Amino acid sequence: MLMTRSILLLALLGHLLPVHAAPVKRVLWIMADDFRPEMGCYGSEAKTPHLDALAQRSLRFDRAYCQQAVCNPSRSSLLTGRRPDSLKVWSNSLHFRSANPEVETLPGWLKKQGFQSLCVGKIFHNWHTEIKGDPESWSRPEFLHYANHGHDHALGDSSSPSATMVNQGRRYGEMELCEARDVADEAYYDGRVAAEAVRQIRQLPRDKPWFLAVGFWKPHAPFNAPKKYWDLYNGMGLPKDEATAPKGAPPEALHASTEILGPPQKQRRPSAEEALEMRRGYCANVSYLDAQVGKVLQALRDQGLERDTLIVFLSDHGYHLGEHGLWGKTSNFELDARVPLLIADPDSAGAGKTSRSLVELVDLFPTVLDWLGVGAPGGLDGKSLMPILKDPRAEVKAVALTQHPRPAYFDREPLGSPKLMGYSLRTRKFRLTHWRSASDGRVMAREFYLTDQNDPEERFNQIDNPAHLPMIEQAEGLLLQHFGLGVVEKR
Repeated sequence: MLMTRSILLLALLGHLLPVHAAPVKRVLWIMADDFRPEMGCYGSEAKTPHLDALAQRSLRFDRAYCQQAVCNPSRSSLLTGRRPDSLKVWSNSLHFRSANPEVETLPGWLKKQGFQSLCVGKIFHNWHTEIKGDPESWSRPEFLHYANHGHDHALGDSSSPSATMVNQGRRYGEMELCEARDVADEAYYDGRVAAEAVRQIRQLPRDKPWFLAVGFWKPHAPFNAPKKYWDLYNGMGLPKDEATAPKGAPPEALHASTEILGPPQKQRRPSAEEALEMRRGYCANVSYLDAQVGKVLQALRDQGLERDTLIVFLSDHGYHLGEHGLWGKTSNFELDARVPLLIADPDSAGAGKTSRSLVELVDLFPTVLDWLGVGAPGGLDGKSLMPILKDPRAEVKAVALTQHPRPAYFDREPLGSPKLMGYSLRTRKFRLTHWRSASDGRVMAREFYLTDQNDPEERFNQIDNPAHLPMIEQAEGLLLQHFGLGVVEKR
């Protein structure tokens, strides 16, 4: 009888005592477009107070690399966790599902695990592909995801842009390349993306897991941030213009900068004043982006959701602002391949710290799943970065891989296929690039830069320097191994 009463009492107490359920985990994924690490926390003079504040509670990755420096291949790669060669996607015009209809994406995989997966802004590449975004990946229709950068004009504004612009007549699609209008943030895409992201954060259920992807369109051209962001610079604190091709670099390493300067046959190289204005406009776009990121992060704080939310901030690839004589992206150089990457893990020991470990964007898919405790689909090419989040001194790989075809935009050429593929391998000490024939794999040109010794800006191709032959041979072995390439006779 006494035992029966004890059992009943324990049952009653168990019913009355509060039950501590496991915390609901969520992911806030924030992407920028064409954003090299021009942030205060990376040592730049760009004014990015909100991203710098995020870096103070994030692990900042100093050596993060994209897999191809153009939008669609990079985004397709990182969101599926597969390299461009695995997906067979190297251009902006081929949707990854056209070649891989059953492939899993990070948001789509989480949706299958019971997460609400939501897209606000540009996450997958858009406009050039027949498929608009990737409806299979999301729980609801995407917001402002399918558009053209050249159509991002000041909504509802009829005023004239600043009369001081010197790039008048240099167009980006339907618009002036450089433009400063005194308008509100929401006049352009990114202001509206931020407003919708804030609305979503306020409305999403607190007791269910979610993955919210917020894709900003800046600092991608045109350089048309609202005037107040242009006014932050006035010619000061801008990136230096080293407009000289690397000594000894093969022509394959370079490109015609057509995205910014126009078709080669009609091209007019920018004057020093015009180049300065474009760099200033890029920085204005960066500060405009930073302000929008700040609004989204503030909404997360206001809802009290930071404690159980993983925040990932990244760019799809880097960018050139006249360095090497290049404008835009589509090279294998460091400025195009290297990206900013901040991961704010509320349980991490890395808050406010820096990792010098080599990492790749293809690693983010398994990292997010690892943090969430969710099993991974097969076929992922990346590695989880959780060991580095736990210990910023840890390493998960010895190399980072980037590649790019020639012509850079081969899908717009009559042939419609690449003639060359440039395979580039980055280690702590050097960058090696092979330019190989797409038809038979022959090595047509090579580059070797001692990036972490005396040439961080990759200005001297050392491939023919006999003093570095042992290191070059080691590098070529690594490149063949990691890209799965065969030994082919050089030109």
